[in-house]
Amino acid sequence: MHVRKDDLVAVMAGNEAGKTGRIMKVLPDKKRVIIKGVKLVYKHTKPSQNNPQGGRIQKEASISASNVLPICQNKNCKKNGKGVRIRKKILENGNKVRTCAFCGSEILSTE
Repeated sequence: MHVRKDDLVAVMAGNEAGKTGRIMKVLPDKKRVIIKGVKLVYKHTKPSQNNPQGGRIQKEASISASNVLPICQNKNCKKNGKGVRIRKKILENGNKVRTCAFCGSEILSTE
């Protein structure tokens, strides 16, 4: 998958297009991601010990991973702060690194 947990991403398609946020959870088997502050839905809950009042809880729903792109944070990149396509580069030691398709800088996961 082209995105990972804690990546800063931009939503490119759907009702949430144009919003940005950090990935909280990746669901690789369903090819979906949950982004903080994007696609908020209400879940109606019954009263319980944890929540004796019950009511509506607002939480994030998942969106398709194909609708998001990681954001390049290189200051010299012409796409700085926007979603970019990525390329995978193999280093001399055999490790794979995700790089920006426009400037070639590494896409970092901030953990």
